[in-house]
Amino acid sequence: MKLFPALALLVLSAFASSLHAADHVVYEPQGKANGKHVVLLAGDEEYRSEEAMPMLGRVLSRHHGFKCTVLFSVNADGVIDPAAGGSLTNPAALDTADAIVMLLRFRHWDAAASGKFQAALNRGVPVIALRTSTHAFSGYPKDSPFAAWNWNNPDGGWGRRVLGETWVSHWGRHKVEATKGVIEPANATHPVLRGVTDLFGDTDVYEAAPPADAVILARGQVLQGMTADTPPASYSKKTKAGVEQDVNRPMMPVAWTRVVKNDAGGENKVLCTTMGAATDLANEGLRRLVVNAVFWGLGLEVPEKAAVEPAGPYNPTMYGFKGNKQGLQPDDFAVAK
Repeated sequence: MKLFPALALLVLSAFASSLHAADHVVYEPQGKANGKHVVLLAGDEEYRSEEAMPMLGRVLSRHHGFKCTVLFSVNADGVIDPAAGGSLTNPAALDTADAIVMLLRFRHWDAAASGKFQAALNRGVPVIALRTSTHAFSGYPKDSPFAAWNWNNPDGGWGRRVLGETWVSHWGRHKVEATKGVIEPANATHPVLRGVTDLFGDTDVYEAAPPADAVILARGQVLQGMTADTPPASYSKKTKAGVEQDVNRPMMPVAWTRVVKNDAGGENKVLCTTMGAATDLANEGLRRLVVNAVFWGLGLEVPEKAAVEPAGPYNPTMYGFKGNKQGLQPDDFAVAK
């Protein structure tokens, strides 16, 4: 009988780092909390953000003392549905966000969710945006607060205005040619690259031309195959501007930072990477780049070599418009599960 209270305390302690609700997950910091709240937004039909964002949230909470809240797209039954573009669970979490990490694609949130996202931006919250976040918003319905941020507006909408680029094209061959990230020599000492020695993703390089104010951190070498040991590709193609060039000369930017003005007159620190599918984030270097970007965005000292080991098994599902895991609910990503 005397063992029961101790056993109960041990069990409660083991699971205290995870508080969860029906439609979102909160990872409380383990060890010493740093007082910062990171909100991670999952919502895309192709790159398994519903698997990637919880993994990153656990890394940030377990190793680095952040409180992390992961929000999802769900259907009417509360099941995670990447195609539910109008859904963002518990947008009230954005009211207390100190930083946002996002992997979104063609979302069309209602006024309430859009307003909370906009308010966070206007507070100067830093944004770490992955892969399809360059075209995060579809612009529909027409009365959406984000209709003017449509990805294919003449000014590039959300992506180009804030991140520095919108959707342009698959520069490498999709699902055929993977990406090796090559550090930009001139910016190799940037804090976001601290401890980053290897970058690889099995997604292809996107065509991208960030503006002059962007600090390029890494460029994407198009590989001939889908593994890191395949040689670089060599063939020519035309950019959207009609310039014909070799796919690797020059290499397209795949990670950059910016500091941009927001509608309230303040500034947002931004890290954009066109890498970032759930399978890409199996790469230690890419996880470290994302974690470093959170520290940098918040003005915190970036660790010399940030711990980025997933807190538990991480076996991401291959990307594609079909094949996502069915029947998942946000509660399935609670640590206690």
